[in-house]
Amino acid sequence: MNQTARRIGRSLALVLPVVLVLSGTLAVSSVPWAGQHRSDQLLTASAENVSVPAAKDAPRAPQDVLRDRLVGELERTDPGVALTALQRAVEASPSTLAPHCMSIARALGAAAVRVYGPTKAQSYSRPVCDTSFAGGVAAAS
Repeated sequence: MNQTARRIGRSLALVLPVVLVLSGTLAVSSVPWAGQHRSDQLLTASAENVSVPAAKDAPRAPQDVLRDRLVGELERTDPGVALTALQRAVEASPSTLAPHCMSIARALGAAAVRVYGPTKAQSYSRPVCDTSFAGGVAAAS
């Protein structure tokens, strides 16, 4: 009995790590961020609500209004003014705008590249919303 238990234990000690490594590898390789994008999944996700008409009088979300206003400000003045306005808006309404601060700052970075070019846009970078402005500049460059 003792010999049989020892033999089973040794077999499991050899086989179990191999099974765990293989199952982990298969699990990681099957997720979309592993670089294997399937176009049918992407097409289905993007075409899901095509037939739904946009509501003309639907109120826009505060973060969308702020983003559009700040992009306009960036185009009229400079990215520094827009980043300051973003920081003040988030400080004034943190519960509403703080979750969207990074995406707004990235949008401002991308808009700055379109208006000023990557080098000048990068010169306006500062740590508003965890340096997301610089991330937007880098992504748009």
